[in-house]
Amino acid sequence: MSVDLREPRQRVAQRPRLPRGPFVPVWVMTAALFAISPLLAPGSLSGSALSSMLPFAAILGIAALGQAFVITQGGIDLSVPGAMALAALFATKVPALTGLPLAVSAVLGLLAGGAAGLVVGVLVVRLRIAAFVVTLAMNAILIGFVLQISNGFPASANPAVSAFATGSVAGVPNLLIIAVLLVALTQWLRRRTVAGRRFVSVGANPAAARLLGIRAEGYQVAGYGMAGLLYAVAGLLLAAYLRTPDILLGNTYQLSSIAAVVLGGSLLTGGVSSAVAAGVAAIFLTQLNQVVLAAGAPTSIQLLVQAAVLALAVVARRVPFGALARRLRPSRPVQ
Repeated sequence: MSVDLREPRQRVAQRPRLPRGPFVPVWVMTAALFAISPLLAPGSLSGSALSSMLPFAAILGIAALGQAFVITQGGIDLSVPGAMALAALFATKVPALTGLPLAVSAVLGLLAGGAAGLVVGVLVVRLRIAAFVVTLAMNAILIGFVLQISNGFPASANPAVSAFATGSVAGVPNLLIIAVLLVALTQWLRRRTVAGRRFVSVGANPAAARLLGIRAEGYQVAGYGMAGLLYAVAGLLLAAYLRTPDILLGNTYQLSSIAAVVLGGSLLTGGVSSAVAAGVAAIFLTQLNQVVLAAGAPTSIQLLVQAAVLALAVVARRVPFGALARRLRPSRPVQ
């Protein structure tokens, strides 16, 4: 009878691994910010404070969602203020000037924002003009058009539309519900549909996508078109929420939309992006601004803090935390 002299296998308890990836830090930063917010600014997590913060976070999230479409393709879009102002103009001033029904005018504003994005996409992708130059020029054109039509004077939004924008369902702002739905839809399209996966693949490596038979240029142009449409949605909702919006209501969203996408873990070189992470980053930035202002700091400090957080996030992304953790982990003795 043979005897098996091999030792029985012992189950080695594996240490729980922390979640990793480019989209994890923004969740940690947001949780930490909300944890220390009451210490830095008492009352910053009260019901009234959150109800005033979340609608603006929703607007920033929608604008960042549009910016993410462009950054996924390795571009950058500086036409955010112009597209938002154009949509706000169609939602407030144009119906009074032309007699168009509000719904028709609002749809035209959305289509105009999407069309502006498509024009930018064609110039950037087909004619190979730098995205920085094209989007900055498009922003100037749109702002000039808005100023010409409005004569520099704002108009008020429809009271019924404003009531919807400022309303809530079970305590959740309507604007936040819209933003969550858009983020969820975008995330689903990118992860679960063929077109969405191809869109991300084109952003990661356009040359490889062409070799696979994917029309890379079409997806790249569509990215700018979707961005313009989402900027217009953000501008329309912001105009309705503010009731009488400023003519240049989108100026503060030009850089903050880029910051939200970068903080959300997206790569400026393209190919890596998350709609959910960008939305979480929008909440982080909006809450950070509210805490800084509630603490009594001026707007200049608010901008400096936002810039410092963005710089730290970019630097931290290059730190090899995994390698450091392996070096600090005690080695197991050889038995």
